[in-house]
Amino acid sequence: MSVAPQSTAVSQVSLQARYTRAGLADIFDKVQAGERLSGADGLRLYETPDLQAVGALANIVRERKSGNFAYFNRNLRIDYTNVCNKQCLFCAFDRLPGEPGGYVLQREDIHARLHQYDDVHVTEVHIIGGIHPRLPFSYYIDLLGWVREVRPDIHIKAFTMVEIAQMIKISGLGPEGTVRALMDAGLQSCPGGGAEVLNERVHRELFRIKIGPAQWLELQKMVHQCGLRSTATMLYGHIETAAERIEHIEKLRALQDETGGFQTFIPLAFHPANTELSHLPAPSAFDDLRNIAVGRLMLDNFDHVKAYWIMMSAPISQIALAYGADDVDGTTLEETVFHEAGAVTPTGMTVESIVRMLREAGRTPVERDTLYQHLRVYDSAA
Repeated sequence: MSVAPQSTAVSQVSLQARYTRAGLADIFDKVQAGERLSGADGLRLYETPDLQAVGALANIVRERKSGNFAYFNRNLRIDYTNVCNKQCLFCAFDRLPGEPGGYVLQREDIHARLHQYDDVHVTEVHIIGGIHPRLPFSYYIDLLGWVREVRPDIHIKAFTMVEIAQMIKISGLGPEGTVRALMDAGLQSCPGGGAEVLNERVHRELFRIKIGPAQWLELQKMVHQCGLRSTATMLYGHIETAAERIEHIEKLRALQDETGGFQTFIPLAFHPANTELSHLPAPSAFDDLRNIAVGRLMLDNFDHVKAYWIMMSAPISQIALAYGADDVDGTTLEETVFHEAGAVTPTGMTVESIVRMLREAGRTPVERDTLYQHLRVYDSAA
């Protein structure tokens, strides 16, 4: 499946007529003028049945920020443990301490995982894990060192705010001292998981043992102040309402106004298989595209929005590149967390496949590093 991006050169008269029919004419005027949308505007974008109109609006902002570029990188995933004591109802990856199937990777395991790709050019390693209550802080410092021993030049993006909270609890160094120690050991940026939906009702019902909205935001602020960049996620398609999604997005936008530390917004589709919520239907492709588009329109201070192909499939990610997304993540060698929850996408993709996917969508592929520096532009003459 491939879809060419919607042209922003369509006459303003025809666009205005379409948005008038959809009841979005005033939002179109705001987008054209570069004005910030309100929470009420965001709710209307979620509620209108004209998804294509929402996508076309998002594409205006997307092309204003990124032109025709579509980004990817060469990354490797390492999930260092699946042992976790948080018991989130939406998780299929975790094992309780002592439960069969639990694991903790050690130095030889990390080395073996990295050595599998000795002949593969990889610029980022993405490291996350469960909250294992018996791991000492020294394990996390060692983990970063084990990666550095094999790949001294690779960018290490590691540890969600949930993991950082656990490390602060056990390190004895205080919040900033803990992050500084991790940075000294090789940490260079942080992923944005663990936010789920930044709403207290959802927190109480689905992940009450894990840190809540206020602490997640507080830790992100502290990480940014320490000089690290991060991403921000939203797990959608379970029990949350449209209003709660907008609450989440507005909290991200407010923190970004304050710190400027977020690089990318990543809407994550909930996969119900093998979870406590397996009775719920999975989000549809329409849900995927709407969350991409609304995120792009509401988060005017975020440079990038990612259509994570691992979760929404390559074909839907292609379409998302016309609905506000300008990034599809990367090669993601050996992803496991979402596949435990029923994802049926491949666990990795070659650079050639990604470049072809982006070109089929009518975009210019750009290989980036973790901080969005251009490493190669795959233009038509290349």
